[in-house]
Amino acid sequence: MSRILRAGVAGAGAFGGHHARKYAGMEGITLAAVYDPDLERARALAVGLGAQPVDDLNLFLSLADIVTVASPAFTHAAVALPALAAGKSVYVEKPIATTIDEADKIVARAAASGLVLACGLQERVVSKAMGLLDIPERPVLLEAVRRAPWNPRNTDVSCVLDLMIHDIDLAITLNPGEPLAVEAEGRVTHGPFVDEVDCEITLGDGSTVKLNASRIAEARERRMRIVYPSGEVEIDFITRAFRNTTPFRLDADFTETPTGRDPLGASVAAFVAAVRGEAPRPAATGEEAARALDLALAVEQAAGF
Repeated sequence: MSRILRAGVAGAGAFGGHHARKYAGMEGITLAAVYDPDLERARALAVGLGAQPVDDLNLFLSLADIVTVASPAFTHAAVALPALAAGKSVYVEKPIATTIDEADKIVARAAASGLVLACGLQERVVSKAMGLLDIPERPVLLEAVRRAPWNPRNTDVSCVLDLMIHDIDLAITLNPGEPLAVEAEGRVTHGPFVDEVDCEITLGDGSTVKLNASRIAEARERRMRIVYPSGEVEIDFITRAFRNTTPFRLDADFTETPTGRDPLGASVAAFVAAVRGEAPRPAATGEEAARALDLALAVEQAAGF
């Protein structure tokens, strides 16, 4: 039987809470510690789950075998790099970092140490459960809209790194061609980061990716249209409904599978399985997250931010 792994969660906000509860409910895992510079914030999350609240990073790392980094995005590298240096496999919430230099350092440190590095790009998990990642054709056009009303949470980064990065990652997973051109325009309402962006990306094979992301919308909207040589797939990520005119089968009942019901839980479980050597990789690797970040930053630059 595999030994019990002690899990630690860095960041006691909303996403940290989600990760902490996943670990607390997993067989073979003990939620050992919750780290936050605000000890009272850490305590509010940790105590009810039987974990130790700490405000010292070194103490936190001494208490955990594996670590989720769910702190604000600008702190991801500051937590992930010491965790990897301490020999801990790491799951970093998206984006993996806020600069390519930081992302490259995180990826290189994990690779040099032979540690598992995962990133929280959840649409990969949903798409795999649906069967979308098994379609043997590359899209010729992908259009995605991801919009939400204003919420001050996660405003330490742009809407591109907070929202659009999910669609960027899925687009380059479905078609890994190199981007040749990126055009974008954006709007800032709350500052200092861009709150709404439209972009068009041209890939090396001539296919096109058109993305819209907003965190100042009137209502939530998360949908995608993917055009293949043989047909189209349209997805509503809120209702989890889709329309498929390609000849390739997609699972209409994927929302009833364990993965479809709980994508985050499935992503965390895949990370743990990779750490234990029971799976070859996590749902989204650090290298994949760094590539998505690279294109996301190109979108920001094209939009003038």
